[in-house]
Amino acid sequence: MPTSHSRSGVASVCAAALTLSGLLATGMLAAQPAAAADPAGYPNVRINEVTSSNNDTVELYNSGSTAVSLSGWKMSDDGFSLQTFSPSAGTIPAGGFVTFNSPKGLGDSDKVVIYTSGGTVVDRVEWATDKAKPAMARCGGDGTGAWVTTTSASTFGAANAAGCPSSVPAASRIRINEVTSDGSDTVELYNGGTSTVSVGSWKYVDSDTSHSPVSVSSSSPSATSIPAGGYLTFNSTIGLGDNDAVALLDSSGNTVDSATWATDGAKPSDERCSNGTGSFRTATTATLGSVNSCSGSTGGGTGGGGTPTGQLLGGGGSLTSGCTPEAASGTGSTPSGTLAWPGGLDVTIADNVCAFTTSTGPEGRDLSGLAFDPANPSVLWAAKNKNWLYKLVKSNGKWIPDATWSATGKQLRFAGGSGEPDSEGLTIGSNGHLYVTSERDNTKNTAPKDTILEFDPAATGSTLTPVHQWDMTSQFPQLNTGDKDDANLGFEGVGYVPDSWLTTNGWRDPLTGAAYNPANYPLHGSGLFFAGLEWDGSLHVYGLNSDGTFTTFGTIATGKASVMDVTFDAGTQRLVATCDNTCGETHTFMKVNTSGAIVPDVTYTNPAVMPADNLEGFAIAPTSTCVNGFREAVWSDDGIYGFGSGSSSYGHALYSGTFPC
Repeated sequence: MPTSHSRSGVASVCAAALTLSGLLATGMLAAQPAAAADPAGYPNVRINEVTSSNNDTVELYNSGSTAVSLSGWKMSDDGFSLQTFSPSAGTIPAGGFVTFNSPKGLGDSDKVVIYTSGGTVVDRVEWATDKAKPAMARCGGDGTGAWVTTTSASTFGAANAAGCPSSVPAASRIRINEVTSDGSDTVELYNGGTSTVSVGSWKYVDSDTSHSPVSVSSSSPSATSIPAGGYLTFNSTIGLGDNDAVALLDSSGNTVDSATWATDGAKPSDERCSNGTGSFRTATTATLGSVNSCSGSTGGGTGGGGTPTGQLLGGGGSLTSGCTPEAASGTGSTPSGTLAWPGGLDVTIADNVCAFTTSTGPEGRDLSGLAFDPANPSVLWAAKNKNWLYKLVKSNGKWIPDATWSATGKQLRFAGGSGEPDSEGLTIGSNGHLYVTSERDNTKNTAPKDTILEFDPAATGSTLTPVHQWDMTSQFPQLNTGDKDDANLGFEGVGYVPDSWLTTNGWRDPLTGAAYNPANYPLHGSGLFFAGLEWDGSLHVYGLNSDGTFTTFGTIATGKASVMDVTFDAGTQRLVATCDNTCGETHTFMKVNTSGAIVPDVTYTNPAVMPADNLEGFAIAPTSTCVNGFREAVWSDDGIYGFGSGSSSYGHALYSGTFPC
């Protein structure tokens, strides 16, 4: 839970100025919202090549990091009459290509528009006479390059480089660089070439198929050309909506560039990162007429460089009464040697707005600990501060409360049915029970109560009381100062680690100095519990005995100032200590070294498109869920602040990305 820390160097989370990405979703009409049936990752699918000769072939390219289903997708030509098509594969893999032959045939002067099964426009391209012979293709980068007529045979099903001209025409160097739909509805063009380009006779159009293209000069009468490295801005006279698009056409009617976005994706603006060439993302501040700030380029490793090109997808909706987002405060440095996120750069907002309000308060936030159910990876368990537990299942790409368990979550109590555990961390033991950490009793929040509570998820009723409860409060006198902020720096996360991992990797038992032997502790079950202390970033190891006692195995340093969540990932065979922006939004993967000690192995940042907020929960799906080499990773925002009021992420708690298998 966010607090202002009473000691220097340890601060809870804060909001950072960071952008989302190009949110690509638009309906056939500008005011039509994206349909719920749209598959995750669809905005990454782009028309990459098209020919109006031979078999009238269209190539789609997936620039994202996850596969996308094409089930039910449709296309249209210049008549805007939707037609089904038969792709070469029903799913387009990350970085892969899918082709199809147009069911209507394509003319010498025509267009192709691609729609999801729900009618959302994915991408469009149009061309003048013979410009799609032998083919029109993106040149300078599959999925992102400029549209040009190829100079050699088509390259359907493969990268376009071989078919691109050696020198891209000057007109194709003009790119839509930034768009805003905040009322002024402004479009910025950028000339990435080395010569001036006249654009006075060029036109633009939005996604409303009843609109005819409008000339740039009529919208910006004083601007007729763009110098090399220069900008031109104009206000759209046909308006730009929340779910909309803008396509730029040259004087012959050939598509030069296009941009699409979903609800609030162009507020305050949608900008290319990097300037002139990169993918679109939502900016925190519009920079019309100048170099894009790309303020979302945060995180990253200690080397390599480059601009992150991931996208933060989804969001939208209105805040409900009783839902109060909480801006995070305070920040800290990123540990040295930190590496960039190893999974996909794209991230999806994975919950409904203000989804976790409760009957006990107006927070609508405070979703903290996360854990995939190892027995059923389609279930994600979530602990919410102020004593609530949720069982989440996927619906239309979002994690929602399982109504068969409880549509509004179940309230947690301490042993005896009293008090309100300040529930923060969550893990699942070998017996399928849920183990939740508490820092305080929220009815007495100036005093620490660092406990681990065991709950049976099969128990009936709207309130859960623990099967067992282990109280470690006396081990942390530094938290018992009478200050509620100090009391709130206790057990923030917990992870169950199986004995088999400890013994296989030769962990040395700190109590005996010899190799860990589980038989020495007959009441502890089949694994140990690693509780993360927010106060100093240390891990505290416990054997939780069935008689209510516990064995303390000592402390492990994570190299971080704080720990907000702890998880054991069987896929990487690592124990993961997560920290929010107190430590630069990082995850430290820990191993057993040759001396038998558990030590940091490697530390990763979050994907760069994510907000730097109070992201206290982190979970990685089991490898049994892997698709195309990736599995899901989920983060939770304790303050549902996102990028702040007016952004698509405001009011949302869960983010979904991918991690390597």
